[in-house]
Amino acid sequence: MARAGRIWPLRLYAGLLLAVLAVNAAGFALTETLRRLGPPPLGQAVTYSTLVTDADGRLLRPFITRDGYWRLPVTAKEVDPRFLAMLIAYEDKRFYAHGGIDAQALLRAVWQALSHGRVVSGGSTLTMQVARLLEPRPQRGLKAKLAEMIRAIQLERSLSKRQILDLYLAVAPYGGNVEGIRAASLAYFGKEPRRLSTAESALLVALPQAPETRRPDRFPARAAEARNRVIARLAGQGAINADQAAAASAEDAPKGRLAFPMLSAHVAERLARPAPPGSVVVTTISRDLQQSLETLARERALAIGSGTAAAIIVVDNATGAVRAHVGGTGYFDSQRAGQLDLALALRSPGSALKPFIYGLAFEDGIVHPETLIDDRAVRYGAYAPENFDDTFHGTVSVRTALQQSLNVPALQVLDEVGPDRLAARLVNAGVRLRLPENAGPGLAVGLGGAGVRLVDLAQLYVALARNGKPVALSWQPGSAAPEQPLRRLLEPQAAWMIADVLKGAPPPPNALGGQIAFKPGTS
Repeated sequence: MARAGRIWPLRLYAGLLLAVLAVNAAGFALTETLRRLGPPPLGQAVTYSTLVTDADGRLLRPFITRDGYWRLPVTAKEVDPRFLAMLIAYEDKRFYAHGGIDAQALLRAVWQALSHGRVVSGGSTLTMQVARLLEPRPQRGLKAKLAEMIRAIQLERSLSKRQILDLYLAVAPYGGNVEGIRAASLAYFGKEPRRLSTAESALLVALPQAPETRRPDRFPARAAEARNRVIARLAGQGAINADQAAAASAEDAPKGRLAFPMLSAHVAERLARPAPPGSVVVTTISRDLQQSLETLARERALAIGSGTAAAIIVVDNATGAVRAHVGGTGYFDSQRAGQLDLALALRSPGSALKPFIYGLAFEDGIVHPETLIDDRAVRYGAYAPENFDDTFHGTVSVRTALQQSLNVPALQVLDEVGPDRLAARLVNAGVRLRLPENAGPGLAVGLGGAGVRLVDLAQLYVALARNGKPVALSWQPGSAAPEQPLRRLLEPQAAWMIADVLKGAPPPPNALGGQIAFKPGTS
């Protein structure tokens, strides 16, 4: 008996020694694993699409990342709370309670796998999914799962719950090269994820589980089935009520993928090109105005005929901020040179410079709006100008001559003012005037005999609204001042008289007369 009593302490010591060795071995293995894994990725390496927005931060155009993905920055604050609630209820209902690993969910997953002989549920938390997305591993298995769990714990220790959720919302896969809920919402619903229906939210919850086999653009039936399973499960949990579930299940699911926004495409391309990848480039553009004018330009160009293109510039007279910039009638319309920004292309201004001819004459006291002037056949050397209707109108007032855009009176006044002086005034006001090679300004400048860009014409007309004082056009808030200071285009009284004359010009069809100063054109 005494001998047996001595054996027990030996066995106890041996057991304790083995336990210590096991703990040390496990600690060494964990330390070695952590060493091999290295520092946890916290999302710093994630690259996002460069975005171009309007003045209010609304998306005009996103650009694909260099690695070929549509991955738009987004935070939980920018996502419908209904989606967030459904996501957590479906994927990780103890998200805000666990430290990266949900032991209860893991035990349930193991038990279900043993009971059914197959994997029924994965037991992964949202944090574990983020860890896998930030550090994808070529092979799946127990070793990869353990590494994923370790990374999840590290993420929880380094980031807040909101930051982890933001990462999931930004990088979750949604099929093809679409990543993140914002890109997915735009691709499948054509809208930002701030307001999502129950059905839309359910689909966006379901897609990341099997993004390639549930893609609405390739497998719409599977996508709808997966969405409905999410709806049914959430209804069973009480996360949504029966009426919501029935309505959501009956809602049509998307059957394709929509194009990403491409408003003000020319401006977006020009401003995004020098910006660092992932930048958010803010413009002065108004998204609603831009969208309506792009539609208008496209419809009118198509109505006029094949090959016709149009460009539109809208500027805030007070600041020079460009509120809409339509560079063409379809960025990918090769028939109309859609990728050429017509607002920046040199073209003949036609009769658009006539108001400034008369403005200089008003300054000099040569004429005033009620001065009578002859509209008759005249010749300047070999040059014999005619009116657009091939007729002459006799004696008319300067007001009438400008309102009807008559050619001969304008050239008579320009001959008095001097083409050189007109050209110098325009250039000093910031306009790029392109004259024929080796030629100086002549009378033909008054009828379109020089190259001018639409943006330059807009700058001239903005000066009229500013009592003759020009301002540089800007496409971004806080744009740099022009290289050369702009000089006054017209004296205030002359600018006012020109605006008053144009206010009485015949308005376009369906427009009220006397409300806006119009320059009628004949080109």
